[in-house]
Amino acid sequence: MLNRSLSTFMNAFTASDYTLYPFSTQNPKDFQNLLSVYLDAAFFPCLRQLDFWQEGWRLEHENPADPQTPLVFKGVVFNEMKGAFTDNERIFAQHLQNKILPDHTYGVVSGGDPLCIPDLTWEQLKQFHATHYHPSNSRFFTYGNFPLEQHLKQIHEEALIKFERIESNTEIPKQKLWEKPREHSVTCGLDSFAADPSKQTTVSVSYLLTDITDTFETFTLSLLSSLLVEGPNSPFYKALIESGVGTDFSPDVGFNGSTREAYFSVGLQGIAERDIDTVKQIIARTVDEVIAKGFEEDRIEALLHKIEIQLKHQTTSFGLALTSYIASCWNQDGDPVELLKIADKVSRFRQCLKENPTFLQEKVKTYFKDNPHRLTLSMSPEEDYHNKQAKMEAEKLEKKVNALSEEEKTQIFEKGLELIALQSKPQDTSCLPALKVSDIEPKIPFTVLETTLTADEIPVQYCAQPTNGVVYFRAVSSLNTLPEELKPYVPLFCNVITKLGCGALDYREQAQKIELKTGGMSVSPHIIPDDSHLDVYEQGVLFSSLCLDRNLPDMMHLWSEIFNNPRFEEEEHFRVLVKKTAQELSNGIPDCGHLYASIRASKNLTPSGELQEMFSGMDQVKLMKRIAEMSDIKPILRKLPRIKKYLLNSDNIRCSVNAAPQQIPEASKEVEKFIKGIARSKKERKPVRPHVIEVRNYFIWRAQPADPTFKPCQMKTHFVLPFPVNYIGECIRTVPYTAADYASLRILARLMTAKFLHREIREKGGAYGGGAKLGHNGIFTFYSYRDPNSLATLKTFEKAIKWAKSGEFTQQDIDEAKLAVFAAVDAPIAPSDKGMDHFLYGISDEMKQAHREQLFAVNSDNLVDVSNKYLAVGKSTRSQAVLGPENADITKDPSWVKR
Repeated sequence: MLNRSLSTFMNAFTASDYTLYPFSTQNPKDFQNLLSVYLDAAFFPCLRQLDFWQEGWRLEHENPADPQTPLVFKGVVFNEMKGAFTDNERIFAQHLQNKILPDHTYGVVSGGDPLCIPDLTWEQLKQFHATHYHPSNSRFFTYGNFPLEQHLKQIHEEALIKFERIESNTEIPKQKLWEKPREHSVTCGLDSFAADPSKQTTVSVSYLLTDITDTFETFTLSLLSSLLVEGPNSPFYKALIESGVGTDFSPDVGFNGSTREAYFSVGLQGIAERDIDTVKQIIARTVDEVIAKGFEEDRIEALLHKIEIQLKHQTTSFGLALTSYIASCWNQDGDPVELLKIADKVSRFRQCLKENPTFLQEKVKTYFKDNPHRLTLSMSPEEDYHNKQAKMEAEKLEKKVNALSEEEKTQIFEKGLELIALQSKPQDTSCLPALKVSDIEPKIPFTVLETTLTADEIPVQYCAQPTNGVVYFRAVSSLNTLPEELKPYVPLFCNVITKLGCGALDYREQAQKIELKTGGMSVSPHIIPDDSHLDVYEQGVLFSSLCLDRNLPDMMHLWSEIFNNPRFEEEEHFRVLVKKTAQELSNGIPDCGHLYASIRASKNLTPSGELQEMFSGMDQVKLMKRIAEMSDIKPILRKLPRIKKYLLNSDNIRCSVNAAPQQIPEASKEVEKFIKGIARSKKERKPVRPHVIEVRNYFIWRAQPADPTFKPCQMKTHFVLPFPVNYIGECIRTVPYTAADYASLRILARLMTAKFLHREIREKGGAYGGGAKLGHNGIFTFYSYRDPNSLATLKTFEKAIKWAKSGEFTQQDIDEAKLAVFAAVDAPIAPSDKGMDHFLYGISDEMKQAHREQLFAVNSDNLVDVSNKYLAVGKSTRSQAVLGPENADITKDPSWVKR
């Protein structure tokens, strides 16, 4: 349906005790189509072929080295979960839930333990579906402005009347409370990027709280949890993070309300095993201190202010967020309407504090100090952890295969052949409803923008929008004059510049002020390729923040202080931030491995690719690891004021404001005051590369003309990591956004994903996901993730190109690809983000409309033409990267660089 719809969201989520099937669209006909298909998917799935999944999985592992063995279905869910459990944070969080709620469904891995998945039979799955995935056991949620009556009528006619009501008996009993605390230890894989290899242990103390259907108590404990762990002023941040014992909080820190009874967890990762007792003592001591001292009134007000902003801030996924927010409680027969009365709960919370000043301390005593249902969980790495898992898997499979008769083996083999034949046939999708390309709006509405030149000709873009009492401010400052040796440290600078203090405020006071007066202030690297030239790009830093209308002067004053008077003397706090950042980057690799592979593969294809790898790729992960390892961090800290000189001034800056029409004059006054108040550099600085000329093209400073020393080149990189699955990226240099062929390549990427790559990589290859995409930078990317294959997948990318060159697709296929692309092109834009394509990327509505018309015009000949012109071997420069386990075939191939 992704290819037959203009959906803005479509997925299915598996929680520990429910499955959620969410979708969204802006088109009424599309909504009816999707609802019809989703009802079928939930209640009437075809389970006929599921035995292929299990039997074929056995066959593939029985004789994996035999090239004559057909590549049968390998269990996509199996590889998904193997991939999920390469993530040590995921392992820890899973064990935490299993052990603190051990008596029922929360005591098992609902997504599927890889070693248990082979035991699931077709009959078991079929029976489970019949009793659980039934209208009697379901709940429906809609949000939006389409008439409700039509939804109800369709749900009734297409699902409810086709079933008899049953008693599903799926209620989850309450966990039996413990009489005394428990402890548990588990193992995990080694972290290749740990700053200190001797400190890879994680420990947490977790407390069972209340039934989530008690909505006010749950609300109160959620706020209490935030007060305990969020930000540098929280008691556990001060006691644990700043102790220097570990690198970051333990996984799943804070409040977890997704299970029938909520729980709270706090601890540290990146500690030495010998420090487990030290962490436990710190936690117990901190609980006692909170009971004795309570919380500062300003911290409570800052938290309630955060809730006010969250209620006013409009996002395009508001309906989905509401669904997720109410799902767990409603699933346990809680009242979803009561749950959404957040303003009432805030009022009641204030009243409780007023009537009883020790209200929160008493909660801490009840749920933490005096609570015997308390779990201490520790996790330490095992050097051969993944090898042991693989061995257990192999032994289990061998046992199952040995139990098969020759007749059963023959039957499985024949089923495998039948499945491979079935997978190779084109699917008949004629039974599915679909929109037509003619259903797509031919023109886009243009956004009204006002651009002014304020103090010293600084451009400011104003966009009047119904922002619900919130002001959104952004600024971009150029990196063109920053010396090359400082550039690798820009991401670190961005990460810490709002967290080290400014002006008269130390870092704690600054954090408090930011929470009280804004909805957050962030800084990030900003690399934007030119829309007309692949080797031209903007390099800068993006500053973003939002606040309630009444707090605009305070927010802009904070930015002024950060620009003019940042503080860099807090060495110990800087060290804490460095360790935390390095740990977060390392932990993020299993979830984003294919992105890291793609960034590395595009590194040598354009000048901006090189910078992207430096800022966001494996190079940055390794740099942060090295910095975190340093015993003396002063040399790095001394680089920050040097970067500040080039970045935090008004030399090359532009700003934007999105606010309600009546707020624009006030915003204009405050932004002008900010610009006039920040420093200009004392001397004129030229770009660091003599051949780079700065050109201000209306709004954006580009590095132009292209770097004459740059030559795109091919590279193959294998990052050897202790994972059981692979993450793969192959990138090809093509054309920029405004080129005539860009639209054809964009449609082609979607066509290849839907009609070839999904089938070959996921259905046949067993990877959790894969596909092709075209970036704004003109890089055409093939990718796969949680993939049991590596070189075989790269061969599949080659086959996909041959398939495209052959033109083996129909007009219907092309139309479906266009629908999928337009679903992304026409995705809703929140009031806060209107005009941002123009401000951030230099793409006007006129350019978007021209691109739209090019997309409509793409035909079969265009697709074959661009396949031959850019994707065929030898036509364009391409590079490849793989993150994954040791690979003998890659090792013996000298064209690969092993990292």
